[in-house]
Amino acid sequence: MDSSHFSSLINDFKPGIFGALNEKKEELLKAGRKVYNLSVGTPDFQPAPHVMKAMQKACEKAENYRYSLADLPELLEAVQYRYEKRFGVHIGTDEVMSVYGSQEAMAHIGSVFCDPGDVILVPDPGYPMFEMSGIMAGAQVEYYDIEEKNGYLPDLDSIPEEVLKRTKYMIVSYPLNPVCVCAPDEFYEKLIVFAKKHDIVILHDNAYSDITFTGRPGRSFLSFEGAKDVGVEFYSLSKSYNLTGARISFVVGNREIISRFRLLRSQIDYGIFYPVQYAAIAALTGPDDFIEEQRERYEARNRALCGGLRSIGWNVQDSQGTMFVWAKIPDGYESSVDFCMKLMEKTGVIVTPGSAFGSNGEGYVRMALVVDEQTIQEIVSVLGSSGMF
Repeated sequence: MDSSHFSSLINDFKPGIFGALNEKKEELLKAGRKVYNLSVGTPDFQPAPHVMKAMQKACEKAENYRYSLADLPELLEAVQYRYEKRFGVHIGTDEVMSVYGSQEAMAHIGSVFCDPGDVILVPDPGYPMFEMSGIMAGAQVEYYDIEEKNGYLPDLDSIPEEVLKRTKYMIVSYPLNPVCVCAPDEFYEKLIVFAKKHDIVILHDNAYSDITFTGRPGRSFLSFEGAKDVGVEFYSLSKSYNLTGARISFVVGNREIISRFRLLRSQIDYGIFYPVQYAAIAALTGPDDFIEEQRERYEARNRALCGGLRSIGWNVQDSQGTMFVWAKIPDGYESSVDFCMKLMEKTGVIVTPGSAFGSNGEGYVRMALVVDEQTIQEIVSVLGSSGMF
């Protein structure tokens, strides 16, 4: 079949840089080369034993294989408990709902707000699914700049008034993947005033609040006065609890948004698999020691990688948060893709070009902290011997 049989939406999708990186990786492996893959943000840590046991126990009960249709009351209460304990935020059971991971939620929530031609605002650079939330709803995607000169925070005052008049929602996320910075409290305070002034909904992606290296615990958007009036937060269990494959996150905040989004999702799915719900309950209500231990291990990797790279002449700043490092490419390369391909060919180290996250990502690369410190030292040694730095 030719392209005329398919939608303009799917015809506009093109294989991304990740496909090209994977092809190159397979070539190196076939040639017997050693490969160090820092391109994909999949945690190498295991879920806590009590979470896996809860899943296992629930899987042994035949009645848990039925359609779930709704969130267990205990699950909603577990999210309430977690938000109160971790962020000091009280939420009602009508202010939270489960979703099949934040990525799935982002793909569908645009349809709650947008008609074709409406505008959404997303960061550049930012996680690719942010813009997809608008594309899937037929909305026009506009970008706000994330630049080093502004501390990787949006300059809200620079967004054109004609764009703001048509904007339905703005996606914000800190700690921000890929640039790895945290936002100060005053930013959120200003953001809420801005959203009220321009009648814009805020969607805050809070995937990395438990992985910060600033000496301060990560915050929730909802912990700031007025946040529930203007938006919702996506709270994922993937990175804090290493439940990436279980696919469970929560949308928390404004009850009217939750009600409308729940209505939409009732048309397209039958609820989260009960064993996954029970695993989430165990995670949210169980001990937190392993979360802090894991955060410390990520921080040690962050110091080892960034400090090691600086020692060989690559001036990389320490990450403030997330499970990644954001780095300017050395001088002398045409593009971040060019640098990544040459780095892989010469050293076997795979990193992600910043251009994969938007035009403002050009000139940078992202590295995932998904290998232990011993392997990081080996990577630094390989890079130092490559002659590229």
